[in-house]
Amino acid sequence: MAGKGSTQSGQRKIRYAVVGLGHRAQVAVLPAFRQTENSELVALISGDAAKRNELSHKYGIERVGAYEDYEKCLEGADAVYIVVPNDLHREFTIRALDAGIHVLCEKPMAVRKETWGPAIFQLPVCAAGCTRQHSTRECYSRWWARL
Repeated sequence: MAGKGSTQSGQRKIRYAVVGLGHRAQVAVLPAFRQTENSELVALISGDAAKRNELSHKYGIERVGAYEDYEKCLEGADAVYIVVPNDLHREFTIRALDAGIHVLCEKPMAVRKETWGPAIFQLPVCAAGCTRQHSTRECYSRWWARL
């Protein structure tokens, strides 16, 4: 039997934080973590303290925080699933990329074209999704070595 944090084959699971605990997160995203072998939920971030409290108990998550605690809550996560309102997608995506965290963001990236282009496409993002200055090959090597 696999231990907590590893798959049946012994490989380390991808550790996800979820930011935004609205309807979509509660009915689709969070329940899906119970059915996947290669991922685990490690942090919840929301502006609603009641949702944070309720859902952290329901899913057994110790690392929870408000939007102001975002970067601190991302510590120990490999990736973040962004499920906040559309006008906040850009902000939380950039903050995660700046922290070196991989991002899975609900669409759209931003609500206005003029806000996503300059911010997202000028970041030195490699194919593995991080913003460090290095070759894609080097990044994949670092990423797979962590798994």
